[in-house]
Amino acid sequence: MSTAFVLGGGGVRGAVEIGMLRALLERGIRPDLIVGTSIGAINGALVASDPTPAVIDALLDAWMSPEANAVYGDSLLSQFTRLVKTKTHLNSPAPLRHLLERALGADARFEDLPVRLQVVAASIERAAEHVFESGPLVEAILASASVPGLLPPTRIGEEHYIDGGIVNSIPIEQAVSAGADTIFVLQVGRIEQALQVPRSAVETARVAFEIARRHRYARDIATLPPGVSLHVMPSGGGLEGDDSLMSYRRMQTVRRRIDQAHQASEGFLAERELGSGARTEG
Repeated sequence: MSTAFVLGGGGVRGAVEIGMLRALLERGIRPDLIVGTSIGAINGALVASDPTPAVIDALLDAWMSPEANAVYGDSLLSQFTRLVKTKTHLNSPAPLRHLLERALGADARFEDLPVRLQVVAASIERAAEHVFESGPLVEAILASASVPGLLPPTRIGEEHYIDGGIVNSIPIEQAVSAGADTIFVLQVGRIEQALQVPRSAVETARVAFEIARRHRYARDIATLPPGVSLHVMPSGGGLEGDDSLMSYRRMQTVRRRIDQAHQASEGFLAERELGSGARTEG
């Protein structure tokens, strides 16, 4: 039997995945495979490098680092100036690259990881989903986390890639295709919230994107093969302001998100008697 952790995208809301991971690892649940998109690719890569409870400190260090605060932390004037200059993005990818190189190593490769890792990105030239699972690690994660408008596309070889959430925000299908029969879904909480008819241009754009994102998720759930056990971890609930256009900059909410998700996930696992000796070794 094979256990997979699927880590979805969601920007700063991805901090909840640390709380979920802590609950899973504390109960002795270890992955044989990790599949991640965007912030889930970042969190997932760290866990793939150290699939023990000790990785929680590494995750906290990465999330609380100066580099993390700098990823989207430029002043609005600096962001506007960069947008005028580049015509494509508000932020520099340099802080995120520095964060990944410090956490994983500049020369890290997928093949070096003790746990198999797959990272989802979107190819511009092919207008298609692409899964990285070999070769240089940092470039693949940058590709998966290149949020359109916020960061520039990442060039790898002759192709350019943008955020994997555009094509597969919660990549359950990849875990199934890789042979996992026990899947833990670490999602950022958006799928827990009912959509409402929009009343503004901003809400219209957000709802449209959510429908596109949730359609793929709903399809993967509906077509789950017999014999595959799926557990969707709870986020612990959203925070006021999560729907704001500036919510992606709210790094001060990280600790609260982690704590809420950890508490909710502990209860979820205990109620279902998952882990603590009941897990399946890969």
